[in-house]
Amino acid sequence: MVVLLLGSEKDRQWAQKITGVLQEFGVSHHTHIASAHKTPEYLLEIVRKYEKQNKPLVYICIAGGSNALGGFVDAHVVHPVINCPPYSEKYAGLDILSSLRMPSGVSPVTVLEPEQAALAASKMLALGSAELTKKVTKYQKRIKKKIVGSQKALG
Repeated sequence: MVVLLLGSEKDRQWAQKITGVLQEFGVSHHTHIASAHKTPEYLLEIVRKYEKQNKPLVYICIAGGSNALGGFVDAHVVHPVINCPPYSEKYAGLDILSSLRMPSGVSPVTVLEPEQAALAASKMLALGSAELTKKVTKYQKRIKKKIVGSQKALG
């Protein structure tokens, strides 16, 4: 299962790009809006509920601007956390640094493109699922075939 955590309503469109790919892989997902800055107690309630379930799980944190979400979540969970911050021209894209620089002991992975974040989460979950491994392998073969086909079209 993938839990998408959005910092605000503004992040919903970015999250939909992720859930579209997760659906292709048949990966179940739940989406919540909770801010590490504005509603930290509520955010902790959400992640504690999922941590108690003792199931294979990956969190994808989507927050623009000053992204504390991924680091905050990672510091409170044992499951993998992926940051996937929406790109913004504001501040020349430098807000990405808040997703990249983390204090010691905090280790969310940052993936910039939503489709790749969904793929990374699916691969992590595939470690414990033969069925999902087959789906990821099939996806990779389809991508390779497309590239080889493009080369053949060049002549």
